[in-house]
Amino acid sequence: MPTLTSTDGTTIGYERSGSGPALILVDGGMCYRAAGPMRPLAALLSEAFTVFTYDRRGRGESTDTLPYAPAREVEDLRALVAAAGGEAGVYGISSGAALALTTAAEEPGITKVAMYEPPYTGEFEDGTRIKEYATELRELLDAGRRGDAVARFMRHVGMPPEAIAGFRGSPAFAVLEAIAPTLAYDDEILTEGRVPRAVAARVTVPVVVIGGGASPENLRAAAKAAADLIPTAEHRVLDGQTHDVAPDALAPVLIDFFSPDRRG
Repeated sequence: MPTLTSTDGTTIGYERSGSGPALILVDGGMCYRAAGPMRPLAALLSEAFTVFTYDRRGRGESTDTLPYAPAREVEDLRALVAAAGGEAGVYGISSGAALALTTAAEEPGITKVAMYEPPYTGEFEDGTRIKEYATELRELLDAGRRGDAVARFMRHVGMPPEAIAGFRGSPAFAVLEAIAPTLAYDDEILTEGRVPRAVAARVTVPVVVIGGGASPENLRAAAKAAADLIPTAEHRVLDGQTHDVAPDALAPVLIDFFSPDRRG
């Protein structure tokens, strides 16, 4: 697989498929190319686009360079845009959606942004639950308790305790433990779960914020809040979909939105 070198020397593993205008896919928390939704989605999009998928730093085949800062992940995504020829659309899910928005404010080569359920739940919560999660997550990671950190994340996103206990006994849990430190990265990118107003104001390209009609109320409300607060955004709902959106339900929406014939 090809790699590129980001500004701070971090190696970013990526792959490309298909032909047509460039489209970069950005994973959310606990996901990367070999363990997440992007490869199946890329397969559906590659008939219309040159699709780039990559491992965010600290995951999969990408390395990591400390200390972490969200600006480093912005640099990584900007490097992908350069590798794509200097111009690309960007789709991101969950925390990857927040990263896509932040990068679009810095990178003039990003032509459009699609965001699936960015978890900006701090827009309508008092912030206590979000702050407790951030504090406990860092305490667990600082103590080297990666498995407990992953379990805390799962509880934060609403997974029932019995499901978490069952998952901890599966071989797949070790994969998540290996990338547990990146949970803190996602938390920093999400800026206490609120839409970054100053960042959003600098985004001038078309944006679509998509929510799942069957997702939990807090995620549906967060998607709508993001669309309302991003000046260039429209809001879409995919009936019957959850945060684990089906690629075949999402792909037609992305193909339509990123089509060169669609002006916004």
